[in-house]
Amino acid sequence: MFLVYVIAPVAQSVWISFHDWDGLGAMTWIGLGNYVELLGDDAFYTSLENNLIWLILYLLAVPAGLAAALFLNQTVAGIRIYKSLFFFPFVISQVVVGLIFTWFYAPNFGLFSALIHSLTGTEVAILADERFVTYGIIAAGLWPQIAYCMILYLTGLNNINPEQVEAGRMDSAKGWSLFWHIVLPQLRPATFIAVVVTVIGALRSFDLVSVMTAGGPYGSSRVLSYYMYEEALSEYGFRMGYGAAIAVVLFVIMMVFITFFLVRMIRQERNA
Repeated sequence: MFLVYVIAPVAQSVWISFHDWDGLGAMTWIGLGNYVELLGDDAFYTSLENNLIWLILYLLAVPAGLAAALFLNQTVAGIRIYKSLFFFPFVISQVVVGLIFTWFYAPNFGLFSALIHSLTGTEVAILADERFVTYGIIAAGLWPQIAYCMILYLTGLNNINPEQVEAGRMDSAKGWSLFWHIVLPQLRPATFIAVVVTVIGALRSFDLVSVMTAGGPYGSSRVLSYYMYEEALSEYGFRMGYGAAIAVVLFVIMMVFITFFLVRMIRQERNA
């Protein structure tokens, strides 16, 4: 199943990227023509830059999720209610998240706009300003992503060996020292999964961009996945070969990051 549904489509996408094809007619072999065109495409560089911004800021979900998990991993009154509130963003659709934050940023009636107006006396249209639009969408994406990382870390905290924790306390380890030397090393599997999922989420950030801005204003919030859709599948595109070339570039970037974290984790386990 992995060969049929993952490996074969990846290989087919690479093959299509070497052709000029509208998705219906005959494919025309053009070799590296699509990739050469990418090198001179300003929209591609804008999308690539936005993806890098997504990648850097989206990784904030990992430490934020860990902090939320540590807060919720307590036996105090009402903690189940807090867990439900923190878990809520993860169970709702990304489309709903996009709509919520679109209303949140709305200049006329949005809560964020009202807050900015009360503090500065001016209104800021986040999703209509090329300077802020990408950061506004990333903030919307971080909301459910933090909740997902929190769930991973809560699972990891439940599997921590209590004997190691007690041994650390007997050796006078407490607070930050106990967390850094005893708890955090046991959370490496959860950290690896959280980082990989977050990297993938940052690089394939299509749904929020589509719902909140459709790549605007003036293409300033495009990311590679959305640009691929525009070129290959939208009413402005039907350039399947060019879209496949963008997909291949995105796939290579994703594999570089995931391979780096995977190799690092294997080395840490071998040295442990």
